[in-house]
Amino acid sequence: MKLDITKPNIGDTDRLIRVAVGILLIIGAVRGDNWLSGLIGAVVIGTAYLRFCPAYTLFNYSTNKDVTPSDK
Repeated sequence: MKLDITKPNIGDTDRLIRVAVGILLIIGAVRGDNWLSGLIGAVVIGTAYLRFCPAYTLFNYSTNKDVTPSDK
């Protein structure tokens, strides 16, 4: 397993979905009293910004059409 954050593994559609879900989680945390969902929303938005998901690397998966998954 090689964590190379210079190779993006999140595609454009995946990125938009992550931003939308992250914003909804943060709004839910602000309206309610659940700080954990706000933290999860911030992490999801962070992965969308970096275009890199460590969990995708663990499973050798990529939604980015430009880059193939890393070899084992």
